[in-house]
Amino acid sequence: MSKTIDYYNENAKSFAKETQNLDFSATQNKFLSYLNEGSLILDFGCGAGRDTKYFLDHGYQVEAIDGSQELCTIARKYTGIPVKHMYFEELDEVNKYDGIWACSSILHLSQNALVDVLKKMRRALKDDGIVYTSFKYGDFVGERHGRYFINFTEESFAQLLTKAGGFTLVEEWITGDVRHDRASEQWLNVILQSC
Repeated sequence: MSKTIDYYNENAKSFAKETQNLDFSATQNKFLSYLNEGSLILDFGCGAGRDTKYFLDHGYQVEAIDGSQELCTIARKYTGIPVKHMYFEELDEVNKYDGIWACSSILHLSQNALVDVLKKMRRALKDDGIVYTSFKYGDFVGERHGRYFINFTEESFAQLLTKAGGFTLVEEWITGDVRHDRASEQWLNVILQSC
């Protein structure tokens, strides 16, 4: 994980430039459709702050965290709210959030760490809380271009969910990458509800 964090610290400016202005509204709105107006959302691995800003602009309360100190600084400036420098494994809130948004963030965890973090996410959610998360589609696990990734298919994600427990799969769909130079890359998107 530390190598992945190093990557984001070293490439924070270019990563922000690449991701901050992407139109992700179709997925953002799908997630918001499960929440009440003004709900409290945790942007779990907020990167440069694109989604935090979108949710704030649409009247939601947002707390944002990221493991990269450099991205926290950029996201703070971009969103105007405090952004906590924190690792996924450090989440220790209980029954606090209406929704957790983990957009292409927890895909940097190993399978065992992911099971533990999903359990922490479940604890941090209120009853019937909603999670959106996404992973590159496929069965690759390992380092690619300086970052660690775990990819999932529908089948392998179902197995992960069984190990983690505490969630019902509400929706699952595959999309292409919204970055024009990566349109051929596929993503597995999921919406979960705590149970």
